[in-house]
Amino acid sequence: MKKIGMLTSGGDCQALNAAMRGVAKALYSKIDDVVIYGFENGYKGLVNGEYRKLKPKDFSGILTVGGTILGTSRLPFKTLSEPGGKETVEKMKKTYSELKLDCLIVLGGNGTHKTANLLSKEGLNVISLPKTIDNDIWGTDMTFGFQSAVDIVTNVFDCIHTTAASHGRVFIVEVMGHKVGWLTLHSGLAGGADIILIPEIPFSTDKLIKTINKREEEGKSFTILAVAEGAKAKKSDKSFEEYCKKNPSNYETVTYSLASFLQEKTKKEVRVTVPGHMQRGGIPCSYDRVLSTSLGATAAELIINKQYGNMVGLVNGRPFPVPLSEVAGKLKEVDPESALVRSSKAMGISFGD
Repeated sequence: MKKIGMLTSGGDCQALNAAMRGVAKALYSKIDDVVIYGFENGYKGLVNGEYRKLKPKDFSGILTVGGTILGTSRLPFKTLSEPGGKETVEKMKKTYSELKLDCLIVLGGNGTHKTANLLSKEGLNVISLPKTIDNDIWGTDMTFGFQSAVDIVTNVFDCIHTTAASHGRVFIVEVMGHKVGWLTLHSGLAGGADIILIPEIPFSTDKLIKTINKREEEGKSFTILAVAEGAKAKKSDKSFEEYCKKNPSNYETVTYSLASFLQEKTKKEVRVTVPGHMQRGGIPCSYDRVLSTSLGATAAELIINKQYGNMVGLVNGRPFPVPLSEVAGKLKEVDPESALVRSSKAMGISFGD
């Protein structure tokens, strides 16, 4: 008998259920006697011994369901040296041991993979799957949840275009992404944004003002900005720095400060739209259903072949095992010199640099 533990950790996103379904169906198909335990609310379930025995019917009808049937949460530690870290790991190891698990399947983002790698080093058999709408996990060309989020944000831009054009306004759409700009870049490009601001490319407000004014001179009455949560101005942009000091914002992101600054300097009406958690919600798109199913089924093969200590990534278009030790603690950022950024600039899209 094979005993498998499964959990989803970190922020939710589309296709988590589809990925778990891919793992389970492949295991049920390949192994005559397999038991799958689902831990509730991420690593917290593993720590507190909160789980339930899943049956094949639990994985039926969830291909198109967003979120996660197991629930999820963020565990507040990443290393053994952090307060409570050692005790927490010991509790997880205890639950794993008491259930006599052959393997633990973990679905999550960067923080989740740090903990997965830690548990692997502690002797647990772990296999992970890369989920996040940010697409920032090292070792995989694509994460599931990303394309679904791109589609949602692209629709936001489509809707904003008509009202921006009707009123001749500047619109800023704030896109999720504190550390990387993949989602902002892809959705901004797909949605026809005129300006794209991402964490990897600090912006100059002078450049933004020039872009808006130039569009006005060309007879284009509106401008649409795609702004990542983690976008930031250049350190040399002293005028914007001083403005922010004199006009402190209650928001953690730069978006609303930038909106009021641009409105003052361009004399244009500036409006902000924040789709927020809508970006992580709803049903997974067809691409994510296929990707997560493929990665999930490959994870099952790794379990059968006892290839533990790996994340299943998409490498050169194919599911491939990537050592957790190579994934944990690394961030996949947008290269400012990438072909996608260069082609965007060639079309006249401004990055404010």
